[in-house]
Amino acid sequence: MSILTVEDPDDPRVAAFRDIRERDLTGRQGLFVAEGEVVLNVLLSPQALCRPKAVLMAAHRIERRAELLAKVPAGVPVYAASQAVLDRIAGFELHRGMLAIGEKPDPPDVETLLCQLPERAVVLVVSGVGNHDNMGGLFRNAAAFGATAVLRDDLCCDPFYRKSIRVSVGAVLRMPTSATSPLPTLIDKLEAAGFDVIALSPSADEPLSAVSRGGRQALVVGSEGPGLPSDMLKRVRTVGIPMARGFDSLNVATSAGIGLYQICDPAVIANSRN
Repeated sequence: MSILTVEDPDDPRVAAFRDIRERDLTGRQGLFVAEGEVVLNVLLSPQALCRPKAVLMAAHRIERRAELLAKVPAGVPVYAASQAVLDRIAGFELHRGMLAIGEKPDPPDVETLLCQLPERAVVLVVSGVGNHDNMGGLFRNAAAFGATAVLRDDLCCDPFYRKSIRVSVGAVLRMPTSATSPLPTLIDKLEAAGFDVIALSPSADEPLSAVSRGGRQALVVGSEGPGLPSDMLKRVRTVGIPMARGFDSLNVATSAGIGLYQICDPAVIANSRN
């Protein structure tokens, strides 16, 4: 592999990496910024649904990360810069010492994605979540508990924002996802594909523990504060997580994690890892 040395922060070859805190590439020509070794390992793995376009690393890490760099596909440039130059390119002190530019996958059509899922499948549905930390946590939980996809309504933020990807420990890069429809339309499509739709809400009378595993199931979570629309809660089965007196809600990613733990099948998850 040929390592390309960068000595000038204004080198045009690394323009895409410049000032990433102020200008993350999410939404720009379908590109995103991946940061840190854990995320790069996912981006360069066979499980990734995205492909790398370029890698930039602190020069003192190159030798120690030879195994990681060996996974970079042929034709993808790998740049090395001193830590000082790297920090100036990024626009902040980049302690993780490595970045990549990746290309988003083409978003799948929701109906096609649902039809391709197996008869036993759990889908996480996210509505109105605009916080990038929460979005990353939702994808991390979905991957950890064996959900087969994350569907977002048209009010959600983009999970390919740099911080979301980092919080998800790369799960965003390997989880099938789509966001093209308002929530009611999304529920229509899930029901048409044979999914039992289950909403999580603090106002529910039925506990989450009453939900049994099996078949096609979709777990719906909403933004913190407003939550899910009342008309949607009346339309589908709504369950809640009982809590100690004085508390009525959890962080949305935490709630989703508990819900997925209840609904996902450990045997299916174990088989998927073999």
